[in-house]
Amino acid sequence: MNQLPKTMKGVWLTGHGKLDKLDVRSDIPVPKPTADDVLIRVGAAAVNNTDINTRTAWYSKGDATSKDASWAGKAIDFPRVQGIDVCGHIVAVGENVSKSRIGERVLVEPCLREVKGKALSQPWFLGSECDGGFAEFVSVASRHAYQVRSTLSDVELASFPCSYSTAGNMLAKSKVYSDDLVLVTGASGGVGSAAVQLIKSRGADVIAVTSASKSQDLIALGAIKTLNRDQSVVEALGVNSVDVVIDLVGGKSWPALLEILRPRGRYAVSGAIAGAFAKIDLRTLYLKDLSFFGCTVLEPKVFPELIDLIETGNIKPIVAHTFPLEDIVKAQEVFLLKKHIGKIVLTINA
Repeated sequence: MNQLPKTMKGVWLTGHGKLDKLDVRSDIPVPKPTADDVLIRVGAAAVNNTDINTRTAWYSKGDATSKDASWAGKAIDFPRVQGIDVCGHIVAVGENVSKSRIGERVLVEPCLREVKGKALSQPWFLGSECDGGFAEFVSVASRHAYQVRSTLSDVELASFPCSYSTAGNMLAKSKVYSDDLVLVTGASGGVGSAAVQLIKSRGADVIAVTSASKSQDLIALGAIKTLNRDQSVVEALGVNSVDVVIDLVGGKSWPALLEILRPRGRYAVSGAIAGAFAKIDLRTLYLKDLSFFGCTVLEPKVFPELIDLIETGNIKPIVAHTFPLEDIVKAQEVFLLKKHIGKIVLTINA
């Protein structure tokens, strides 16, 4: 640690609100790894919906004090360094971690079960309950820093952790098999485009809901067909037509997703960009023996399996734009336009 700087460049989220709550600084203290931690020099970190949701207190179900605005349903400690997608190199280790890990290129598992040497009763998420990758350095438990052997760049690798582990978790929980037909909503986003690739890698067929302008891109990723997001899925596919729905959208069109599920179908959700509230006819749920899966905390096998898929080249990164860390406001503005496919990535020490 003696040769490392005491302060670093990074972005502090100073409170809930608009983009002016993002404060680019060069005097943020470099984190000190505890005994079971590693210190990572961040090469690149991607932008996600969760960055905007956390900043705007979208996760809060309470009052304006936002006492439940983190992923874990607790108040955010400000200032907070966000950034759930991290690729970088280990530059220092705690006393209980082998020094042989220094120099490894790693991806950080976003769902943390250990922080500062303590096992957590409820997982935390990088950049929400603790500081993340929108800075030159980040410290995490060694168990959550996975070595990745790949010819891909730091920028390309940083596009994987959150989106692909979220998508993989949804497929794991809903038990997608090779003979399934799967509908993915919001298919052009980070998680949606990851889900299309991962479903294809399992040998299943996928129908992608997207905008007309992005249809061919989703076909190229592996979708057998696409539906326009303004189109009625019931009219397009008919009732009882798909085995699994991977939903990232929610909103007023949500009840139709249950209509197109076959009896004993499975519905998995990890987002609600079109609206968090939906009406349900409980008769549809129980008469069709449907199974619902809320997907946030990663199943233990999901991230190791993701590393294997990256290293074997069975999935590919989709990077729409890159920005230097200092341009985080511009990056989030472009992200919010929703005109891209895949990920927007910030370069830090790349």
